[in-house]
Amino acid sequence: MDVVPDGDRMTVTMWGELDLGSRRLLPELYDMLTLSGTGLDLRLDAVGFCDCAGLNALLDLRTRAVDEGKTVTIRSCGIAVERLLDLTGARELFVDSGGSESSPSPPPTVPASTPPEMDGQDLRAEVTQLRRAMQTRPTIDLARGILMASFSLSPEAAWSVLVRTSQNTNTKLHHLAQDLVGTVRGTTLPEQVQRQLAAAVAGASRPGEPAAYPTGAPVEDWDRTAGD
Repeated sequence: MDVVPDGDRMTVTMWGELDLGSRRLLPELYDMLTLSGTGLDLRLDAVGFCDCAGLNALLDLRTRAVDEGKTVTIRSCGIAVERLLDLTGARELFVDSGGSESSPSPPPTVPASTPPEMDGQDLRAEVTQLRRAMQTRPTIDLARGILMASFSLSPEAAWSVLVRTSQNTNTKLHHLAQDLVGTVRGTTLPEQVQRQLAAAVAGASRPGEPAAYPTGAPVEDWDRTAGD
């Protein structure tokens, strides 16, 4: 991220990926917002990937700006951000209300080889999936955090455990995450899910090290095992 003063505003150029890790940039962005006179102008041309977590970070930045009576505009962006803004309807939230010609460019043209009706179906399906992901992401992240804290798993290993258990039990990922979070409140997972989760955690252990807990250990024993 690079920040350059521009009159009563700050121009922020970002590159890389906007995902869950991008939230670590928020404190610095908040500081720049406070130092600016009227707000921030974002240039995101070099952002090659942006998911719902990255969008949420941008929305949090905008919320802070509104609280301070300022604005956050996206002056330019690449296809990844462009598509996400269009799919979620968030584009208008980051457009200069003054109608500046520096507002984000129009959506990229769909190749002529893509049937219009098929493209519309794909877009609707992607919107539905993205909105569902934005709704269920907090629960999934919480479930992953429970696995990480209980068994000293890395974020990637905890995610792998969730996905593998979801696939092996034919359970939707967000349903599995909800059930897993529920165990903290005293509920019990079905026996089949317990077995598959145990096997997934054991498989996630690093080569040459013992499994995170003995295969087949009931979920209600997790706290004792993790305490070891």
